[in-house]
Amino acid sequence: MLFNSFTFLHFFLPVFLAIYFLAKEIRTRNIILLIFSLIFYAWGEEELVVLLLLSAVVDFYASKIIRDGKKQLGLAISMTFNLGILFFFKYLDFFIGNMNALIGTEIEDLNIDLPIGISFFTFQTMSYTIDVYRGKIKASDDFLDFATYVCMFPQLIAGPIVRYADIGKQLKERSSNWANINKGTERFLIGLAKKLLIANYFALIADDVFNYHVSTISFFDAWLGIIAYTLQIYFDFTAYTDMAIGLGLILGFHFPENFNYPYISTSIRGFWRRWHMTMSFWFRDYVYISLGGNQVSQYRIYLNLFVVFVVTGLWHGASWNFVVWGLIHGIVIIAERSFPQFFKRIPRIIQWLYTIMVVIIAWVFFRAKTLPEALTYVYKMFSFDMNYDAFFRQYLIDGKFVIMIILGFVLCTPLVWNKILKPLQNVSTLGKGAYHLLLLGLFALSIIYLSSASYDPFIYFRF
Repeated sequence: MLFNSFTFLHFFLPVFLAIYFLAKEIRTRNIILLIFSLIFYAWGEEELVVLLLLSAVVDFYASKIIRDGKKQLGLAISMTFNLGILFFFKYLDFFIGNMNALIGTEIEDLNIDLPIGISFFTFQTMSYTIDVYRGKIKASDDFLDFATYVCMFPQLIAGPIVRYADIGKQLKERSSNWANINKGTERFLIGLAKKLLIANYFALIADDVFNYHVSTISFFDAWLGIIAYTLQIYFDFTAYTDMAIGLGLILGFHFPENFNYPYISTSIRGFWRRWHMTMSFWFRDYVYISLGGNQVSQYRIYLNLFVVFVVTGLWHGASWNFVVWGLIHGIVIIAERSFPQFFKRIPRIIQWLYTIMVVIIAWVFFRAKTLPEALTYVYKMFSFDMNYDAFFRQYLIDGKFVIMIILGFVLCTPLVWNKILKPLQNVSTLGKGAYHLLLLGLFALSIIYLSSASYDPFIYFRF
């Protein structure tokens, strides 16, 4: 079940909220949240919901083993289980395919279905046991609270990655006041509109180009496709984050922010401080620091960064494309660390241009189906092949495309929020009314789109 589905918006969410707010005690609300979260996950994943519950059970008791003094054993149980299910469901077929190619075996793929959100909930539970191991938090004695943390549907399938340290106290005590409900509703509606009205529009264009045979597309088609995908993935992912944070606020939870206008970054290091921040900080705290972080020699720092970005790529998917995507970012970050004065002397506009160019080229490997296809696509972007621009001409004469591409670029910056929407809420009662009227209009358009459109892709199904 997805936030932007008819079932979720018209049935699941209203029924859940009605029952949730009828309950007055926090513990009762946690029980309701857990039950509905399991229904939410089982709606599409069916029996795989057992895997989600098993993850909660294993890490709950692993943390108790750590607390009772057998620290290495408890941590080993948690890591073995979580990395084990990740490997089995996400990487086993990839491993088999590469082994067949390298040593000539003929083992058939198992075609294992990937449980949605597995990368998110395994990282959350691992962060919990690692934090207990490091003494940053105490092991929970309340399985209901812990299971609610692991399974809660607002951030279950696409993040943000929430650490127990962030919301442990909120599981015991939180306030669903009107201010939070109002802010949460606003955030959810903005996310819903971003997903349905913007991300899905650019998804159509990106899929048009990337589903065409790459050898026949032109220079302009190639740039059209990857720019559309660059906007699609940003609005798709930030939309789900907005909806997750909004739902959390309605329920009284404060989830961490996950994006901060990454496309305005002037370095790749800066990009990763703004893009999918909860994942970036997870790898920093639990992989990079564990490898020694900055407290080692310069060459070891570079090796640590190399490892982190290889793992980051693999976290997104079992494909060499994702490894290359991670390596591009890692290599550029190593270069930025190696020659800081050189990058600082570059004019700011050039810093931004180089950063966005690296990001866009890397997205090709993220989106393309195979590594040869990605390499050919990048070649097309710089070949100046002026064959018939089937897609480019089709969209160039479309007035909606011109409006959407301008709107997309503008909304990737804080300009609209800082200069228009935020001041509008503060100037007067009339301004607040206009802002809420705008939100209602966006909601109405979203529902109209949902009722009439059949194309509604979800990028993070494969993660």
